[in-house]
Amino acid sequence: MMDKALLEQQLSELPLYVYTYIDPRALEFSSRIRYICQAECPMYGKSWACPPATGEVDACKKRCAAYANCLLIGTIVEVGDISNIEESLATRGDHEAVTNEVRDLMRQQGVEPYILSTEACAACDRCAYLDGQPCRFPERMHPCIESHGINVIPVLEENGLEFQYGGNIVTWYSLLFFNE
Repeated sequence: MMDKALLEQQLSELPLYVYTYIDPRALEFSSRIRYICQAECPMYGKSWACPPATGEVDACKKRCAAYANCLLIGTIVEVGDISNIEESLATRGDHEAVTNEVRDLMRQQGVEPYILSTEACAACDRCAYLDGQPCRFPERMHPCIESHGINVIPVLEENGLEFQYGGNIVTWYSLLFFNE
C-alpha cells in the first residue's frame, strides 16, 4: 500500500504548482480531442506516444480505467513571450523531468504508474515508430494526455485550476495512473 502522506510530503518539495488525486472515471474521453491531434498536430503518426500508435480512444479509455487512482500534477513557468512557440516548448523538458521524479517516488513505494504527459515523446532524435520498430525506451516514453482523447479541462475546472492563466504563463500537466 502506498504511503500517500509520505508521497505528498515529497511532492511538496518539488517545483509543482499543483498535485491532486482525481478519480480516473471522472475523465472525459472524446474522439473530438483525438481529431484535433490528427488535424492539427505535426506529430500525428510519427511517434509511439501519439495516435494512431496509442490505439483507438476506446482502447485508451479501457487502459486508463484499469487503474483505480490518478495523480494529476502541474507545473507553471513564465516565459518572455508566450506567442514564441519555441520558447514556450523549451520549458516542456523541465516539466517532464519533474514528472519522472514523481514516477521515481512512486516506484520507490512499489507503485508502477502509467503516465500521460505533454506533447509527443522526445526521448529519441528519431522515433522507432517511423521505422516500424518497437519503442527503444518504453520506460521513458509518456504518451500525451490528448493522445488518449482525454479532455483534461473539465477535471481542471472541477479542481479550481486553469488550462491557461494568460499573460506569459505556460502550464503543463501530467496524469499518473496507478493501483496500490
